[in-house]
Amino acid sequence: MLTHLLTTTQRALVEEARDLVRSIPRDLVLAMDRDEVTFPAEFLGEAGRRNLLGVRYPREWGGRGLTWVDTCLVMEEVATLGYMFGCVFGVGAELVCDAIVHLGTDEQKERYVRPTLAGKIFAAECLTEPRGGSDFFGTTSKAVREGDNWILNGQKRFIVGGDAADFFLVYARTNPDAPPHKGLTCFLVDRGPGVTTDYLYGLMGCRGGGAARVSFKDVVVPDTNVLGRVDGAIEVFYPMMIPERLGTAAMTIGAARPALDIATRYSSKRKAFGRPIRDFQGVSFQVAEAAMLLDACSSMVYTTARAVDSGGPASEVRRLVSETKKFVTESCQKVARLSMQVMGGIGYTNIYPVERIVRDLGLASIWTGTNEIMSQIIAHEWYKRQARDVSPERDFERDAEHADAEEEKVFE
Repeated sequence: MLTHLLTTTQRALVEEARDLVRSIPRDLVLAMDRDEVTFPAEFLGEAGRRNLLGVRYPREWGGRGLTWVDTCLVMEEVATLGYMFGCVFGVGAELVCDAIVHLGTDEQKERYVRPTLAGKIFAAECLTEPRGGSDFFGTTSKAVREGDNWILNGQKRFIVGGDAADFFLVYARTNPDAPPHKGLTCFLVDRGPGVTTDYLYGLMGCRGGGAARVSFKDVVVPDTNVLGRVDGAIEVFYPMMIPERLGTAAMTIGAARPALDIATRYSSKRKAFGRPIRDFQGVSFQVAEAAMLLDACSSMVYTTARAVDSGGPASEVRRLVSETKKFVTESCQKVARLSMQVMGGIGYTNIYPVERIVRDLGLASIWTGTNEIMSQIIAHEWYKRQARDVSPERDFERDAEHADAEEEKVFE
């Protein structure tokens, strides 16, 4: 973390988050990785009691009225406990509540946002379906209006917190005759009759977050629980890509930091040929590369957070967030692998938590939009930007000896 750039208030916020991390018992971390605890409700309860959930939201709904930079600072620290702690911390408070704060009614904010940020109830975002992951607009879950209610049917999978959530943010098709991106509606669905957790996934890493398949069978949802407007889910979905992906990037840094910290200390203690192994370039250069990557990740996350806070052009923010999510998740996966390599065989055992961190970070480049989707967005927005930039500061093509050889510039 680039602490020298933080204000006194931000440093105090970081210390608050670290104090939360210190308060969490080791037994909970281990029990989650063994799947003995399927959801860390007490952790979220404690975060809520400390007013660390959703710090960027207005105070009237339980936040602190802070910024995206502050949110990233908190999420980074929280995820040092483990990647799944960052996931469950972010899904309800940073994703679901974000949509409700920006598009919900005051009644919805009072009913859902305030108790979620207090850690008294839990939320899950239901986006991915069994027949589609990245193809969001191919959603097959359906809701049909009956009087003042909607009847919801469908399935969602890989839902973090699905096993424990008190309510769900659910996307469903409400207009089968409309184009795919214009026929979806977003609902706030309470756990109740017709809502079931059908399957709890066994994950390679990131265990203990209640990742589940959730089914909705003839669930009655009142019209007052429509989030935004009917057939207007796209207005919920696109803005949520910022908290999904920027939050993911911030917490990925936090999850990777302990691996490098452990490897650095290990390489200072472990000796080979009578010398600490840090004295050998084969080791120290790997530590150097990992440190460089973490610093680069911090620069990207907090630069992007400032861009979001400043209200920059939507297309530029969309590109920056996608670049940040892709670069940070891939770089931090490398940081974890480099840390394991520095430690050698002992790093591959559960004597140290580095092996768990490597497993956990496998999720980082997959969830909240795969990194291949991030590349697609980056390329799309970059070409759009270049098309808009019709007056560059200089025609750089002219800076070549034979720039006038137009017959050599063949494009078809």
